[in-house]
Amino acid sequence: MRRPDQLWYDRSLPARACCLLLWPLSLLFACITAVRRTAFHRNWFAVSRLTVQVVVVGNISVGGTGKTPLTIALAQTLAQRHYRPGIITRGYGGSAGAPQAVDADSDPAVTGDEALLLARHSGCPVWIGANRVAAARGLLAAHPDCNLLLSDDGLQHYALGRDIEIAVIDAARGFGNGLQLPAGPLREPVTRLAGVAAIVVNGDGPLPPALPTEAAVFRMTLCGERFTNLRDPQQHVTAAWFAGRAVHAAAAIGNPQRFFDHLRTLGIAHQAHAFPDHHVYRAGDLDFGPQSVVIMTAKDAVKCERFAQDNHWVLQVEAVIDGDLTGLITQQLGRPH
Repeated sequence: MRRPDQLWYDRSLPARACCLLLWPLSLLFACITAVRRTAFHRNWFAVSRLTVQVVVVGNISVGGTGKTPLTIALAQTLAQRHYRPGIITRGYGGSAGAPQAVDADSDPAVTGDEALLLARHSGCPVWIGANRVAAARGLLAAHPDCNLLLSDDGLQHYALGRDIEIAVIDAARGFGNGLQLPAGPLREPVTRLAGVAAIVVNGDGPLPPALPTEAAVFRMTLCGERFTNLRDPQQHVTAAWFAGRAVHAAAAIGNPQRFFDHLRTLGIAHQAHAFPDHHVYRAGDLDFGPQSVVIMTAKDAVKCERFAQDNHWVLQVEAVIDGDLTGLITQQLGRPH
């Protein structure tokens, strides 16, 4: 049986018919989210303002759009412009209950995979917590030198006051069928994007239709041509090394097809294995035979380190943004202090 998220992006008549059956529930969901959003905007519900400015990087759809690599890139470029950012995120997929710090040696089963990636690659302190306000206050108490907070996800976490919102969209999947949950992938309507400072479109291809004209639009590409051995991080190879080998590609991300397409662009023939987003790997999941070679994303790799084999390789990618998104942010934030 196909998962609902597969139907959201399927334009066939049967898929559309299945989604329309859920349309009444989508109307109810839309009403609830609209009332909740209005309640925060009119201060019927408390909005917590912090002692530092807050930049939220999020999306209006469920599933991966590239928020985490974008957050890492922004943390690095903002640090180059004399900001001292900290990062908060939910820690999705982890077992942590209370807000807590994440470092490079944290257990991804506790912190979640994305939080561990942020801690390892951003160069900033990272805290997790379903309650973003509590996580932010914990981070600032532990790192009083931070003068800016980045929130990886949390566009709909209105209890946390924010100064700038950045929305990320997957160019390949866009807004799917354009419906809200559960009939479609949208957490909020597309009109919500009119209130953000910038829209970042991840990937090539035409821009999704119905983008509001109020926000600045930037293109982002996830670039990477180097592979690191998961068991021995000192080993690095390029795409040519995989020629003639039995390659299997594993991905447990929001849009695994983006990863598989990237490998094909690099000329790597492979058999694709898509797992649910945030899948908790077991050693058997990657056992494709003694002669096989396995390639995975960095997000997958942090969960597979404990049983890494010599034939496990990780594609290293970084977000490249077309245009000065950091400049737009710093212009709106003002000089760091």
